[in-house]
Amino acid sequence: MLARYFLRGSGPLQMIYLQINPTVMPLKPITANTRGEKKIYLLKPRGFCAGVVRAIDVVKIALNLYGPPVYVRKEIVHNKHVVDELRGLGAIFVEELEEVPSGARAIFSAHGVSPEVRRQGKERNLAVIDATCPLVTKVHLEAVKFAREGYTIVLIGHKNHDEVIGTLGEAPAKMILVESVADVDALTLDDPSRVAYLTQTTLSLDETKDIVARLEERFPMIRGPKSQDICYATENRQMAVKGVSEFCELILVVGSANSSNSKRLVEVGQNYGVRAYLVNDWSDVHPEWLEGIKSVGVTAGASAPEHLVEQIVAALNEKGFGDLEEVEMVEEDVRFSLPPELAGASSQLYGISAPSR
Repeated sequence: MLARYFLRGSGPLQMIYLQINPTVMPLKPITANTRGEKKIYLLKPRGFCAGVVRAIDVVKIALNLYGPPVYVRKEIVHNKHVVDELRGLGAIFVEELEEVPSGARAIFSAHGVSPEVRRQGKERNLAVIDATCPLVTKVHLEAVKFAREGYTIVLIGHKNHDEVIGTLGEAPAKMILVESVADVDALTLDDPSRVAYLTQTTLSLDETKDIVARLEERFPMIRGPKSQDICYATENRQMAVKGVSEFCELILVVGSANSSNSKRLVEVGQNYGVRAYLVNDWSDVHPEWLEGIKSVGVTAGASAPEHLVEQIVAALNEKGFGDLEEVEMVEEDVRFSLPPELAGASSQLYGISAPSR
């Protein structure tokens, strides 16, 4: 099944097609660990998504073109190791634009920003490079469209997440944030016949499904996006966890604590009856987690580098997990072009960073 995404930047309208697999079905059968040997199920796709690759490339290319310092508002992506690496190359991470010297070069993170932040950038005469993930931009454009048409917009997401803050800023007087079915039950709207909903791109599919179902029960005339807002990478990684859950006693998810999509992978595993833990790297793995365990699943959130996965696999090998099977749920080959501010540097994109394979 193909999902269409319409994206508009400073250039012409773009349309990208992403493969969406509606079923939990691996590309080849998963082998059950019937012999009882210590086994690793390495999930695929895992790790960097196209939006993360693009955002990291933006920072690295900017540093190569202009030299340090380059200022980045918020974490470019939610991963400690990535941020530390870029900081070592000369990127300076700030919480707000007021910390950036007037006239300096500033990068907006992959999670997007509100129009107010863009206004601040112009006021401070900053040379802005926008690394917002195109799929987050899609949600922003939907919010603007619904607001112009007079709809009250219910945004499904997590309070204080950078992406949600940016999306709410597109139409603050028209948007209401909900995090649960209980929040939907508490809604009181002026015109229940003119309601729309949008979602944060990194949510759990199952969790969002229940909230949307309740919204449709309470507001039968509610409108939603033309294609789902949860991004292809989030969906694919969650599908992989679901697909392997019956074969694993434990799942290790590589990702940082502030990574929404990584935390959702842990929740998906737990909801399917598997012990699952979020770890920054091997140092976070507690030895007692592996006691008596024969089958371990390993995956990574969309902002986690592949070398951390390789580190964990190598450490598990030393612990006796000598059998490795890669479980691929769907082929993932999505690329996003550089933002217009770096369009002339597109030849430098390849070889700087790459998604996991």
